[in-house]
Amino acid sequence: MSKAHVGVGADRQLFLDDHLVEETKGVARRLHSPTRRNVILRGDRPWDNASVAFMSIIEDGGLYRGYYRCDHLDSSKAPNPRHTAYAESADGVTWQKPSLGLVDFQGSKDNNLVWMGPGANLSAFVDANPAAAPEQRFKAVVRANRLEGEALGAPGSCVLALSSADGVRWTMRGQPILTEGPFDSFNVAFWDDWKGQYVIYTRGVAGVGNFKGGVRWIRRSTSKDFIHWTPLEPIDAGDTPFEHLYTNACVPYERAPGTYLMFPSRYVVERTPDPDWEGGPGVNDIVFMSSRDGLRFDRSFMEAFLRPGLDPKNWHERGVYVERGIAQTSPEEMSLYVSDHWRYPTTRISRYTLRTDGFVSINAGYAGGEMTTHPLAFEGRGLELNYSTSAVGSVRVELQDVEGRAIPGFTLDDCPEMFGDEIEGAVSWKGGGDLSALAGRPARLRFTLKDADVYAFRFG
Repeated sequence: MSKAHVGVGADRQLFLDDHLVEETKGVARRLHSPTRRNVILRGDRPWDNASVAFMSIIEDGGLYRGYYRCDHLDSSKAPNPRHTAYAESADGVTWQKPSLGLVDFQGSKDNNLVWMGPGANLSAFVDANPAAAPEQRFKAVVRANRLEGEALGAPGSCVLALSSADGVRWTMRGQPILTEGPFDSFNVAFWDDWKGQYVIYTRGVAGVGNFKGGVRWIRRSTSKDFIHWTPLEPIDAGDTPFEHLYTNACVPYERAPGTYLMFPSRYVVERTPDPDWEGGPGVNDIVFMSSRDGLRFDRSFMEAFLRPGLDPKNWHERGVYVERGIAQTSPEEMSLYVSDHWRYPTTRISRYTLRTDGFVSINAGYAGGEMTTHPLAFEGRGLELNYSTSAVGSVRVELQDVEGRAIPGFTLDDCPEMFGDEIEGAVSWKGGGDLSALAGRPARLRFTLKDADVYAFRFG
């Protein structure tokens, strides 16, 4: 057994990769897909009747703010048919399009528009940088097309930086911040509190010909001031096969510090289910990726995180996109948002749900199995699990020293079977659940499972 320990402190740990796993028998990591719930936005206004998509969702003091691209069918009275509109929600479930009175659209300001360009596909965030000025508490990026870029002094397509004091009145900040395109996708930026820097993930062009490994890809850049950025570099997905990836939707997952999640749209250009489709060749689904440093991403799950599903209106090129942002809509439930029916009059954004922390689990069937971690250096007095079992299933936990020997008082025989379904289920042993005497001393966790899933654990 390996004796090198992993520091986990009191942070929640998810089984998104094999970083913590040393040995397994009869168990496997399982990717879980979200469930569709309700439509939150439709293209039902004159300014968004062609499409609603590319939404960024942020939580701001108990209010969910959403910024989405809206296209309209009649562009005769506006040179750019692609705008940015605003929606908001108190619970992440029901959303409204407030009349803001800010932007004139065909002679009226009775709309929810917040940005008419230059640029489109606005991705916004609340800037948690302690050095951020109050008048720039909200920041965003938009991508400008070639003609807009040239008008702004860039050689082609580019990325522009925006700022706002209130989240609805936006100002462009100087010249383009990135000019090495293309950026024709949903480029997302945020303040990375763990690294103390701004990060942006963009559509990529690198490597062989115009694409990394012959495919569309994703790039990353960082900045200390949101103005000066490092050269864009392709993310590293290891030795997994290259696939066309769009709309990365990257988020830092705040429930597990140091964890970054991505939900790229996988574009399969060689498959076209409907030969009469006029939008172009191909079909797409959504894949799941995770990272511990923001540059190297784990792709151990090559299967789809989200399929186009039974709806034939999603079986075409760029049919479904995961929007940027995750909302905690109940203690047991996370909401993700997905645009579908792209290029149809029924264009919409829907809410999907997933169990809290429920992206990936360690799973065992009826026959049972077990998993042992590397030695972990932890803090805190107790251990809690996010787990689920059947009526006949169970989970038990043993603490071992670095040599793999069971620690007296914390053996499997000392741990009563846990059965049920809990997000924060406390683990106990016959002598109780107080681990304070072991804190700071590397110890392994040995899990035994029967017809059960373990999604996450945390000392604390």
